Amino acid sequence: MTTATKASKKGISRIGRALGLGAERFMPIPQLVALADGLVVSTTSATAWFVLDSANTDLMAEEAQDGEQDAAALALAKVLSGYSCHLKILWSPLDGELYRHEAQQMFVAGDVEAYADMWAARLAQLDLPQRHILLGVKIAERATAANASVRGAAAAAFGLKETALPAAELAELDAQARRLERRLENTPWKARLAPVELLAWAVSRESHRPQPAPPNLPQVSGASLVRLSQARVIPHADHVQLLDGRGDVAAWVSVLVMPTFPEALVTPGEQEWLRCLSEIRYSRPDRDPDPDADDEVLVCPEASIRFEVWRKGAALKAVDRVRQKAKEQRYSAAEGGAGETFAETEETELTMEELRHRMSRDSMTLLEDHPRLIVTSTVSLEDLRARTEAVISYYAGLAIDVLVASDEQRELWLEAQIGDQLRVLDLGHKRETGALAASMFWGGSQAGDDRGPIAGLLTGTTPGVVRFDVTAGSARGDATTTAYIGRSGRGKTTAMMRGIQDAAMQGSFALMLGFKGDEIGLVRAGAYLGVPSHHVTCGVDTPGVADLFRVLPRGEAVLQVVSQMLIMLPERMRSAGVETDLLRAANQAAEHAEPACWRMVELLQGDESELAREAGNALTELARTQLGAPVLGKPRPGASPLRPEPGLWLVQVPGLTLPQTDTKPADMTMNERVSLGLMRGLIAYALTTASRPDLRHLPKVVAVPEVHVLTGTDDGKRFLDVVARMGRALDLSLAIDTQDPHSLLGLEGVLEAITTVFGFEQSTVKQQDALAELLRLPPGPASRALIQRISKSLRGDLRHGHCIIRDRFDRTATMQHDAPTEELLRAMSTNPKDQAADAQRDADEAESAAEKQGSDPRTDFTKAGSEAA
Repeated sequence: MTTATKASKKGISRIGRALGLGAERFMPIPQLVALADGLVVSTTSATAWFVLDSANTDLMAEEAQDGEQDAAALALAKVLSGYSCHLKILWSPLDGELYRHEAQQMFVAGDVEAYADMWAARLAQLDLPQRHILLGVKIAERATAANASVRGAAAAAFGLKETALPAAELAELDAQARRLERRLENTPWKARLAPVELLAWAVSRESHRPQPAPPNLPQVSGASLVRLSQARVIPHADHVQLLDGRGDVAAWVSVLVMPTFPEALVTPGEQEWLRCLSEIRYSRPDRDPDPDADDEVLVCPEASIRFEVWRKGAALKAVDRVRQKAKEQRYSAAEGGAGETFAETEETELTMEELRHRMSRDSMTLLEDHPRLIVTSTVSLEDLRARTEAVISYYAGLAIDVLVASDEQRELWLEAQIGDQLRVLDLGHKRETGALAASMFWGGSQAGDDRGPIAGLLTGTTPGVVRFDVTAGSARGDATTTAYIGRSGRGKTTAMMRGIQDAAMQGSFALMLGFKGDEIGLVRAGAYLGVPSHHVTCGVDTPGVADLFRVLPRGEAVLQVVSQMLIMLPERMRSAGVETDLLRAANQAAEHAEPACWRMVELLQGDESELAREAGNALTELARTQLGAPVLGKPRPGASPLRPEPGLWLVQVPGLTLPQTDTKPADMTMNERVSLGLMRGLIAYALTTASRPDLRHLPKVVAVPEVHVLTGTDDGKRFLDVVARMGRALDLSLAIDTQDPHSLLGLEGVLEAITTVFGFEQSTVKQQDALAELLRLPPGPASRALIQRISKSLRGDLRHGHCIIRDRFDRTATMQHDAPTEELLRAMSTNPKDQAADAQRDADEAESAAEKQGSDPRTDFTKAGSEAA
């Protein structure tokens, strides 16, 4: 500090001492000079600002949370030692208009404008807050700091205003900020330089005056910066009023202080005093009470913590001073009181000795922090006080004192501003770095991708949306499989349909194999959104579409075809050794220029072996059935129902009867055996069709429901493993749903290809443990209980679509799959009653339209249904 600065501060401090206050309260407000990526420069200092990532701690094991907290305390001691820092936790509404613009760029198929409008309205209805964690680190005292006030006054007297930032100084500051970024990005916060747009928003929002986007990015200075930072504030005893440009009150703000904390904080747990900001709710006084509705809304108080981490040497000296003072007091008391000393003095001395030992042994040091909570209302002063009372009451339940700072509101509000300084020094704490790390200010919920369609909403301690693109894995060259796992009726198939519906709107070839018969909602949803949608029915009119000789390399096809036909033939033929005859015929068929299953059947019919001829005759009869024709039939030119066009494709098989998971092949009925063989063939056909050369320019996704039927047998497990590996090699995204996660654990190919898991409710311990392993949750009763109740509300009601997500970063969180409108959800319903009602409604509408045209409605409707089939 220069002599001029010391003299100026000394003069102000005389006034402060006369009033019993510190000099910092009266320091002039620094003027912002420039904003740039990661930098805020004022007339007195330059601060590097970083965006901190949130950690997903809600479902993290206790040991992992302890490790996360220890790593944060170490980062404070190692990286930020000696720096003056400013931590801010801010909230902003999730802007539906921003997502509308993004959706218009993201989606290319269907009624994009209408879909974007739906999501914009949905986000406005939800009114979800977004958390922003910003960390400012002062990296320079500017050369003009000593006489900033004098120069500013002189310049104003002459009508001048010199606030330009030299380019050389900006470059040097940028280099310092980036060096610090490289150190902070390896911390649990994964810090990165804050974009200038975010900093401009953080500065301008404090005035509660709508501001246009600042020009001249990536640097903001001059008049643009003045407009961003200008505000009119009227301080009161317990709050400040912010006025808009017309002089009306735009917001009421109250700054709260935290004067006392417990001696020890219990973490992980409720006493994570900054992580819990998103949990505080209150009842709005202006709302009419409704006993049947939850009228409590989030307060979302913000936090402003200025802190300085002491260097190890300075911290040790401070501890030694306290210890020595306590020791001297103990000696003095012992000499003057016949050997009696105060227990508090002895305890202080022992505590300081233990603290010094820990500091010498570990990488721990001390810090001085000044925590403030900021509560804002744009409704009324009464609403502000209701919010404030809710915050105080909440922290009282955590044994943490929170108070409204009476008659200090102006100074504390200024102190919380970006670019200002610490003003109220007597409301701080000197404690270990672990105390700030214990707040878990970066903890909460986070999952999904940074970009992409909105799949649902986070339901953990941190509100927000989950973005997920089912085709993003192949685009990144990463794993390509998404798994939807859980009990029947919990919403996993609907969630999968939402994923591939979004993929189709992005211009993908999205194919779903309908084995259950309740997937017609996918086509209805496509029609609702204007996406090209196709419904294909497999049967006698599509012979050979599931012929594995057509879709697999010859070397792989022979054994897979034999396995497929063994499933379809009765048990007595398998026991009699028909496998050898099938293998011989398959090898002969594979030598043909155009190998096919129907050629293999003809070879069996002409074989010398009576068993082979019997098998050939049995397969010939099956080829004439609706389920057998797609596997064994002789294809006709141009009979393939699938075309290489983007859009939604639903391939269904009427009459498909799938065996139960634990059914042995010997116990399957003929219908179940043929259905299982057809299912396997269709999976291979779908994957190969989607990898056609004329589709290589399109993103592609294939959805396979009821995979647990395949994994219920050893042969099915091996086959699915092969298909998963082939799909990954073809750069193709695969979505599967299953009720049996345990059967997936033995499939290395599938497990290696899985990038995202959506885990729904499971009821048995075996399946709960398997799902916990796939979600990478800690094994044990806690994870089982979570999976058991994940699809239930607190009152026990079923929550369709509520699940646990493990994303590609191995982050786990609870989420609720969502859609922009109720009509879209209803269109995708897999409930038979809903589908019957929708079918009847469509029939009634068609009949009504036909009557208006003066024709026979029944004849026209029957004709239209025949054309659709």
